[in-house]
Amino acid sequence: MEITVRQAMTQDRDAVIEAFGIASPDEAVTAWVLEGYPFEQFSGDYVPTLIDRALRDDEIWLAGTESEIWAVSIWQHVESVARFEHEAVEARAVAAGSPDVRPLQRVSVVTDLLARSHPREFPHRYLQVIVTVPEHRGKGAGGAILADRTKAASSAGVPAYLEASTERSARLYTRMGFAHTGTLHELPEGGPTLRPMWFRG
Repeated sequence: MEITVRQAMTQDRDAVIEAFGIASPDEAVTAWVLEGYPFEQFSGDYVPTLIDRALRDDEIWLAGTESEIWAVSIWQHVESVARFEHEAVEARAVAAGSPDVRPLQRVSVVTDLLARSHPREFPHRYLQVIVTVPEHRGKGAGGAILADRTKAASSAGVPAYLEASTERSARLYTRMGFAHTGTLHELPEGGPTLRPMWFRG
């Protein structure tokens, strides 16, 4: 079955929210943030908010068939670190208001890390997240998105950046032309190791 890649539009909102909600609970950073807490406890507000913001401010790229979403990715066009710094301030405020809710504390840790470590090379495209619906993993949907978006980045003459959260994903990104920066970011309390990588065409 041929995999198609396309940009999500407003009319795809509900289907994208559903697919992302199914695909993301075991994503490495998400799983660490929510360790010991049911995904559903936080996803009711988080996933729609994330998708709505991405539809408004960023680009959501999908892979699958004409009628079914297999993989969802969010790409940002980054021209400064202001957004990351703003998100870190917001997350710290939310965490301070709920000091006993560990997922909120861990979100604050992640956003602080991104604000401090995000590269100061502008502009670039940033792969914020890519997830695949479990039943469609291993079919090439994620690779199809990466091939499409790296081709677009090359055509535009703009590099792309991401942080691989597992060794397996890092191998996929390497096959698609991304290269390690040589830096590692260790999340605390047994969290995943983030591996910054660049695609430069």
